[in-house]
Amino acid sequence: MAATPGPVAKTSGGNNAFHNFHNDFAHIADPNERRRLALAEIDKAPFGWYHVRACVVAGVGFFTDSYDIFCVSMLTIMLGIVYYPGKGKLATSSDNAIKLSTSAGTVIGQLGFGMLADIVGRKRMYGLELIVIIFATLAQALTAGSPSTSLVGLIIFWRVVMGVGIGGDYPLSSIITSEFATTKWRGAMMAAVFAMQGIGQLVAALVMMFLTLGFKSSLESAPDTKHCTGDCQVAVDKMWRTLVGFGAVPACIALYYRLTIPETPRYTFDVARDVEQADEDVKAYMTGKREGDTDEIARAQVHASAKSNLQVPKASWSDFCQHYSKWKNLSILIGTAGSWFCLDVAFYGLSLNNGTILKVIGYSSKDANNMYEFLYNTAVGNIIIVLAGAVPGYWVSVATIDTLGRKTIQLGGFIILTILFIVSCCRGW
Repeated sequence: MAATPGPVAKTSGGNNAFHNFHNDFAHIADPNERRRLALAEIDKAPFGWYHVRACVVAGVGFFTDSYDIFCVSMLTIMLGIVYYPGKGKLATSSDNAIKLSTSAGTVIGQLGFGMLADIVGRKRMYGLELIVIIFATLAQALTAGSPSTSLVGLIIFWRVVMGVGIGGDYPLSSIITSEFATTKWRGAMMAAVFAMQGIGQLVAALVMMFLTLGFKSSLESAPDTKHCTGDCQVAVDKMWRTLVGFGAVPACIALYYRLTIPETPRYTFDVARDVEQADEDVKAYMTGKREGDTDEIARAQVHASAKSNLQVPKASWSDFCQHYSKWKNLSILIGTAGSWFCLDVAFYGLSLNNGTILKVIGYSSKDANNMYEFLYNTAVGNIIIVLAGAVPGYWVSVATIDTLGRKTIQLGGFIILTILFIVSCCRGW
């Protein structure tokens, strides 16, 4: 017969944005009762500033992701102006490679960080992906070519690295938000985190507009993109570096909260089950050490006690396969992942090329008499696109997702998009 479990050690972490629910019930001996009470505390908690702060901390990651991804539509225009004088634009292959490089890294980051979050925990990985983003963003802003090194190649490399961090932020922010969210407002909290993508797009366009205004005198000297030399060329070079580098600012602000969050209760109870190590890590943190030295015998006893007393099966690949071998469960996965895939084909395909589209339809170039007017129109065009569609669409969903429902909003959104794409296609003919 297994020994009666005693109170467990407290886990490290916790700040104004993320409360450590695990520690509130550490004095209760029965692990099943402790688990039930801690999870019920989260699920039934009334909505308050705690939830708002949690959404902001996670949302800053999505803000940064969106800013870094979608500023590329303006970045490639400026790179062509600075480094291809006489032609005024990047080669099509280089333009596409720079725009797609981040997405390639995102796939790697989503799979890698997603798996690691289930293996070593959300807490250990959360913040690491933000460090990758910050480092890659600053490196990208400081990139310069040389006779032996291609600037375009370096930009692509750093955007792939940045994409790995962005890919890691996607699953981690959404998982942590959902696992800390109250049941009643879980949809709104998740939607609010994702809505920060629209704010990120908007701020990227605003930064571009203010940079254009700041370098107005230098930009007005060039009649078009092909003849931007001297002061104009230097100004545009400063502009693209500032535009890219600014993306690291919000990430740096949120880094502290990312690194000091507690482990989510669902992971602590259902996956880790290692309270002895957590206790020693708290002591190590208090003394400035990197890692706690545990008593391996005591640690083994805690694991044995949790294994025999905690009535929650540990997830495994066989459990995963068994769950999704049922069509009812698999259809939900295919439906959600498939609809997201279909949306992103259009969303990224258009948003990554906003600058090019504005030029093709004549909005940014038709009445532009000099470089200043062209870049200013490009920035304003991006602002109009985001304010007219993305921002209101995101926040209307936040306000209605827990009343109208997820399925209703998604179905309505797809119907509207289908109509708009058909109209745009017919208009082109």
